[in-house]
Amino acid sequence: MTQKVAVLGTGKIGEALLSGMIRAGWAPDQLVVTARRPARAEELRARYGVEAVTNAEAAKIADTLILAVKPQDMSALLDELAPHVAADRLVISAAAGIPTAFFEDRLAEGTAVVRVMPNTPVLVDEGMSVISAGSHATEAHLLRTEEIFNPVGKTLRVPEKHQDAATALSGSGPAYFYFLVEAMTDAGILLGLPRAQAHDLIVQSAIGAAVMLRDSGEHPVKLREAVTSPAGTTINAIRELEKHGVRHALIAALEAARDRSRELASGQG
Repeated sequence: MTQKVAVLGTGKIGEALLSGMIRAGWAPDQLVVTARRPARAEELRARYGVEAVTNAEAAKIADTLILAVKPQDMSALLDELAPHVAADRLVISAAAGIPTAFFEDRLAEGTAVVRVMPNTPVLVDEGMSVISAGSHATEAHLLRTEEIFNPVGKTLRVPEKHQDAATALSGSGPAYFYFLVEAMTDAGILLGLPRAQAHDLIVQSAIGAAVMLRDSGEHPVKLREAVTSPAGTTINAIRELEKHGVRHALIAALEAARDRSRELASGQG
């Protein structure tokens, strides 16, 4: 690990990456951060022992730049960085909906750009980060990107044309599960359970089901069938879900998320 990495815009996602890299063995002197507020910069310096610099300074000294600002702030950041980013740098974007061409058009000719769509479970080292190479990114650039994101979860490479679908599935995905847990908690209260007990029952069931999906290798249909005995409670619940079109609603919801990601990528606010 001889590279120097800069995290620009060290909010929650940026800090999660920073802490993940340090846990994975990166030395603090290999890392620099930028933050809009001086108090935030000092907080990061005290917590992780890293140097806090300006965006322009980061672009001059770092081999890899992780751009973790909000999508609406990316254009202004690139205007600030462009004069200082040499073509041999790797630029990693963690901003939703912005294609690699947007960066390539604003940076030096030949700059390697990798687009990453992480999701919020990177905050607990259980994230899903979807990686796509820009036109100048090589295998070495993709490996370096995975080296940064693997400590905070899993990574998956996809062609950039699939990034909008990945955003709908995993980028927004945690929100769907939170929505489901919220609804099931309300149902538990309706059935007479205290809120705290209903919450604990559902959350542990969700954790157990997720681990089984991950570790068993079984298709979700098989796992569901194992819980669904003839004329039992589960099949009655499944019948109601099908009756109310829950499967269709989920598909439509993900299509809507994909379409919105496409709109954002095309500059439609």
